[in-house]
Order: sequence, then structure tokens, then C-alpha cells
Amino acid sequence: MFLAAGLLVVAGGTAGLLLTRHGTPALRPVALGVNAVPAPTGRIVAPPPSAPPRPVSRPVALTIPLIGVQTKLMYLGLNSDGALQVPPLSMISFAGWYTGSPRPGAIGSAIIVGHIDGYNRAGVFFRLNTLRRGDRIYVRRADGTLVEFRVTSVQTYLKDHFPTEDVYGPVPDAELRLITCGGAFDPATHHYLSNVVVYAAEVG
Repeated sequence: MFLAAGLLVVAGGTAGLLLTRHGTPALRPVALGVNAVPAPTGRIVAPPPSAPPRPVSRPVALTIPLIGVQTKLMYLGLNSDGALQVPPLSMISFAGWYTGSPRPGAIGSAIIVGHIDGYNRAGVFFRLNTLRRGDRIYVRRADGTLVEFRVTSVQTYLKDHFPTEDVYGPVPDAELRLITCGGAFDPATHHYLSNVVVYAAEVG
């Protein structure tokens, strides 16, 4: 895994804007954060034949002003068991971009994952489930460009019924998926039973 280089700079005066419109979920002191995020099983990129791929630079940072998220992005792949990699718990405050997905701003569903919490600490996506339709998300890229997304939906799925096609499947425009754990907490396994998925679409 590699930490992306680059500064977290957000255009339009959004840097440092830490709003608190939504409530804060309860912290699980022994939760293990994200675990066993399902990986895509089919094609994840399928731009329409009439639309040539739009070259975009790699993502380096993520900002969600409303819930106070400001993080550099790690680069993640797949584990040996085929599950999506997640950031190590030693880097619970970082999110990661799945390199098998499109780059944010390119056609398709760009995938970014992060922990909700772990070992008595809030993770980078601790308040992800409080986002609502219309909330703004920003991704800074290595070439200095900034791409803005707006939340279109926030869903919670049982891990045994994760809708792989809906989350990872091909789409005709530039979209973003933010994934963490959530829902009920199993004290026996120290894991959450569900995944929270934020769906967002590029603005403009």
C-alpha cells in the first residue's frame, strides 16, 4: 500500500469547513472497523462506446466538509482471498482508493473505503452514515485538479446481502462510492454486520 503524495487543498473556500448538521453515532470501544468488504465480481468499468475515456489523474486526497473528513488517500487492491483491501487499523484516520476502480472523475464507479472506528478511536468514516442527498464530496487529484461530487443516496446493507452489482457495476457517468461498516454490532466477533455505502455523482 502506498500513501498518495500531495497537499489537501480544497477550492471555493471549503477547506476547514467542519459543519455539524447531523448527529454523531456511538463509538464501539472494541470494534475492528471495516472488515471483509466484498470485491467486485464482474466488470467495473464499461464506458459507453460513443464516449472515449476521459484521462484523469490519480486521486490523492478526500474532503467531506459536512462531517469533518480531510484525508490523504492510500492505494488499495485485493487481498489473497479476493476481498477488497482496507487501510490497516494503524492508519484508521486514512481512507483508501481501490485501484481496480476508475479514477474519480472518470466514467464508472470510483471506490473509496475507510474504517468507521477501531480500538476506542473514531475512524475516518465514523460519521459517513449521517450524510444526506445533496451533500458535497471533494477529491483532489495528483495534477492539482479538484472534482466535486454530490451525494445521491446513502444505503446500509447486510454483509451477507451486499449488492455487488449495484455498488461496483458499470455506470454511464462519473460516480463515487464510499464504503464503511455500520448497522448492528456483533460483540462476539467485534464486527459490524452491515456495510454503509454512500452513492455520489460528479457535479457538472
